[in-house]
Amino acid sequence: MDLNNSSWTRTDRGPVLCFGSSNNSCERFIYPSEIQILLYLFFSAIALTTVCGNLLVIIAIIHFKQLHTPTNYLILSLAMADFLIGGFVMPPSMLRSVETCWYLGDMFCKIHSSVDIMLCITSLLHISFISIDRYYAVCHPLQYQNKITPPVSLIMISLSWSLAAFVGFSMVFLQLNILGGEEFYFDNVACKGACIIFQTAAASTISSFLAFGLPTIIAVSIYLKILLVARRQSKSIQHSAPFGKKSCVSINKTQGKATKTLAIIMGVFIVSISPFFFCNLVDPFLEYTIPPTVFDVFLWIGYLNSLCNPFVYAFFYRWFRKALRIILLAKIFQVNSSQTNLMERRD
Repeated sequence: MDLNNSSWTRTDRGPVLCFGSSNNSCERFIYPSEIQILLYLFFSAIALTTVCGNLLVIIAIIHFKQLHTPTNYLILSLAMADFLIGGFVMPPSMLRSVETCWYLGDMFCKIHSSVDIMLCITSLLHISFISIDRYYAVCHPLQYQNKITPPVSLIMISLSWSLAAFVGFSMVFLQLNILGGEEFYFDNVACKGACIIFQTAAASTISSFLAFGLPTIIAVSIYLKILLVARRQSKSIQHSAPFGKKSCVSINKTQGKATKTLAIIMGVFIVSISPFFFCNLVDPFLEYTIPPTVFDVFLWIGYLNSLCNPFVYAFFYRWFRKALRIILLAKIFQVNSSQTNLMERRD
């Protein structure tokens, strides 16, 4: 790109600033109007799809009595977190990404950043707890109803939200992210019109481990355990007595489906979230040389996890698809629609 003809400069008047009247204003990059429109449409589509997809999951689980199970309570809470990411976090992030400046004030920047961190961590912790739920359902089916009860699900949900809120708000409002690097931050990074989470090497390492590393280790370990158990059970079925084969095959299919679902979950989880957290981890050790645009791109790729979760957790299952058809056709307003048998098969 020819910088002399780009929007980085105003002819002979120097760089474009977010706040021209401020001595400490950030520089601004102005996209061509056509690019701005396309970016607004693209980001709006992501946010709207995220909100609508998760809202359908929320309505389905709340409305249909048959879906009131410990597993689905976890999915409901996850959908709430992803719904808030689409409805509260994405719109201001879209404005920041397209305008390349933050015009919503310092206090809202802190609130937005805190909620962004909180909801992303909440979503990731839910993935870990849902993996634990599936572990007991697949590997210890006889213990499942005693181990994973509604109160246990409530504890998992409470831990996800409370731990994520503590990390998100304490990091931003107590400025734990710049602890030990205050001088460098205020001299070289801070400027009016920016809304970023600068982190020292220590803060980056700790936050990346808590928000990404730990949930990933838990979920991957549980998935591998389920995979090994499923293989052993499959071999056992092949040597089972004839009178028990039909029952065993049915159980094996259920376990296979759960294993496949976990594989999809882990794939979406790792692909969408890992680029941002990898950059977040290594940037301090590279003397903060990773361009902000790269962070912005990887941040939106991470947001896509919230968009994909409804499809992975809900739309993947037949009973959720049936529930969504009933919702979209407005049949939920019929008498006793909440008692609909979503597990019944027509074939």
